[in-house]
Amino acid sequence: MNLTKISLDNNRVTLMMLLVVLVMGLLAYNQLSRDSMPPFTIRVCSIVTQFPGASPERVEKLITDKIEQVAQELPELKTVTSESRTGLSVVNVEVTPDIPKEKLQPVWDRLRRKVESIQRDLPEGSKPPEVKDDGVGVVYGIMLGMEGDGFSNYELKNMAEDIRDDLIKLEDAAEVEIVGVQEEQIYVEFDNARLAEVGLTAGQLRSIIASTNIVFSGGEVSLEDERIVLEPTGNFETIEDLGKTLIPIGQTGQQVELHDITRISRQYKSPPENIVRINGHPGLAISVAVQEGANLTRLGEVVDEKLAQYNRSLPVGVTLSRVAAQDYFVDAKVTDFLSNVVQSVVIVLLVMLLFLGFRTGMVVASLIPMAMIMTIWLMGLFDIGLNQVSLAALIMALGMLVDNAIVVSESMMVKMEDGISPRKAAIDSCQELMIPLLVSSLTTSAAFLAFFLAENTMGEIMGPLFSVITLALLSSWLLAMTMVTTLGANFIRVKQKAGNSNEKPGLFDRLNAYYKTILLWTLRRPVLFLATIVAMFVGSLALFPQLPFIFFPDSDRNLITLDLNLPLGTKIERTEAVVKQIEAFIQTNLLVDENRPDGIVDWTAFIAEGPKSYDLGYQPGEANSGYAHMLLNTSSFEQNTSVAKTLDEYCFAHFPDADIRIGALAGGGGGGADVEVRLTGDSPEVLYRLAETIKQKLHNIPGTRNIKDDWGPKIKKFIVDIDQDKAGRANLTNQDIAISMQTALTGYNAGSFR
Repeated sequence: MNLTKISLDNNRVTLMMLLVVLVMGLLAYNQLSRDSMPPFTIRVCSIVTQFPGASPERVEKLITDKIEQVAQELPELKTVTSESRTGLSVVNVEVTPDIPKEKLQPVWDRLRRKVESIQRDLPEGSKPPEVKDDGVGVVYGIMLGMEGDGFSNYELKNMAEDIRDDLIKLEDAAEVEIVGVQEEQIYVEFDNARLAEVGLTAGQLRSIIASTNIVFSGGEVSLEDERIVLEPTGNFETIEDLGKTLIPIGQTGQQVELHDITRISRQYKSPPENIVRINGHPGLAISVAVQEGANLTRLGEVVDEKLAQYNRSLPVGVTLSRVAAQDYFVDAKVTDFLSNVVQSVVIVLLVMLLFLGFRTGMVVASLIPMAMIMTIWLMGLFDIGLNQVSLAALIMALGMLVDNAIVVSESMMVKMEDGISPRKAAIDSCQELMIPLLVSSLTTSAAFLAFFLAENTMGEIMGPLFSVITLALLSSWLLAMTMVTTLGANFIRVKQKAGNSNEKPGLFDRLNAYYKTILLWTLRRPVLFLATIVAMFVGSLALFPQLPFIFFPDSDRNLITLDLNLPLGTKIERTEAVVKQIEAFIQTNLLVDENRPDGIVDWTAFIAEGPKSYDLGYQPGEANSGYAHMLLNTSSFEQNTSVAKTLDEYCFAHFPDADIRIGALAGGGGGGADVEVRLTGDSPEVLYRLAETIKQKLHNIPGTRNIKDDWGPKIKKFIVDIDQDKAGRANLTNQDIAISMQTALTGYNAGSFR
């Protein structure tokens, strides 16, 4: 089958099909999904269990070990890792990479049932384990920050919830989350001496409040053909209802109202569980995730329109702004790709004009945009979106696309110089080159096949590299056999060779003469030539270690991050104070203003709990009062290094007890430490000693920094040794004493105010 003959014999059909491909490709370009990276499957599930007040050793023995044992029963299991902290157990379960995405949820369901089966074996006082099998891998690429001068967190929350309810209705929005909401509490404070005077204990007071504040059915009564529900009163509707609760005192049946013996107030939880600061002011963060397969840049455009509307309708003093914008980054990548296509067409056209002439140059250069459009159309058919990997593949393919057109055009020109008609030259060229060029294209694409066949997350991320390059090369081959030959037969014209021509040789002929001289000189000295090639190869191997070994470079967004880790047990107030110091330094030395055109444009700080994952290079961990994460938007990507260096020097000099990491986002879902050393054993004391020894040796290696272990320094605690004899004579149990201490120091939950 000769594709060129078919296309020439049916030239109107050929032109119509090319027009259809052109239109379909342009339509597909607007409909392709756009995201930072290709969709991939995270095969890790987290099981989080809270055990308030328990030491890490108790958490490990009573909770973590039991969950690890049932997790190890999964036949699909790859690894189980865990972290036991004061009052918290986190178990991460990873399954093997050969589990397809559609079969992953049944695995997590079986794990959930296994965990539920051991709940009765978990210690009293622990909360039910939470199996987190969703949201891992979800990227909230658009983040808005809300701050309001003079507005409370409660008022900001109400406005943010209205915005969330509006944003979730957007076609491309999958999830909308609010971060930084402060939990409100009703505080019932009392004086122990006052309670003792009326013969009450804190436990009795809590029991009375809990038994009064009920939401409980009173049953049903039958009334002729109806059944009517009975609903007893008792649920506190207002704080005044709580204050009017009758408390029996003494032995005579006397009663007093609760507000007579206590102080009742409505306040935010103290200390707060997490804090969000926008440009140095308290605020909230609203994170928006795009639906799988949707267009992130289109979602960003709609959000920008909504943002302008919100700022016009919000009260004076409340501002809503962008704090993270992955859609801008994706849009810039797409724009850069289009620029590369235009540059490639221009370069190829100039080179062809210089060596082959205007007609041939136009025919060859026409292949690039047409092949790109056809490739984008095929990407839409195979559900491959525009992202960093697919765009990189398209850019890599740009240099290969034109090869087929040049070979075919050159073959036609040689045949036409021998007196063959343009039509027959095109048909003969296709007959000679169709299979060799197809094999050449497939061989080139096969070089990237390993990415596509890899059975892991990296294979899912890098797989489109092979797919897109293959589609681009096959499009180039097909168009070279049809469009290029059809255009060449109609437009390419060359002069036949003359036996005794006195024409002045052209540039191409003169270059061929030089090339012939070099080629003949090389063929006469094969040993010297081969020795030179071998020497160059050995030299390149010697220089190879000088190149940096980076599988994925850092992200080139104009964004740097700061991760602050203070010792475990650090109060959130101390963490907030450190963040405020860093913010003050930014305000004074790095913030962009009239006198400083380059630096930090704006920033957002998340204290005690990280934000939703706004990029593949960042994944939030569990809440920790000594942790903070800062997003710092810079004026340009080129400023990232200098800003990070200045900020790092300040933090290193002023916060010696903190582990602070400052730098650009990791690319391609990377992140974490460059080198990790894993120690295992049964004795914590031996592991501590070995870890300290290894850290000291690592400190002696030039270029190392931020060396730490994942256990951290030991935290302090007081052991309250209860004298059982004295407690028994006082008619107290260990639980009474523990509850009394908790009530006096941190408070005790007596119920819910709805």
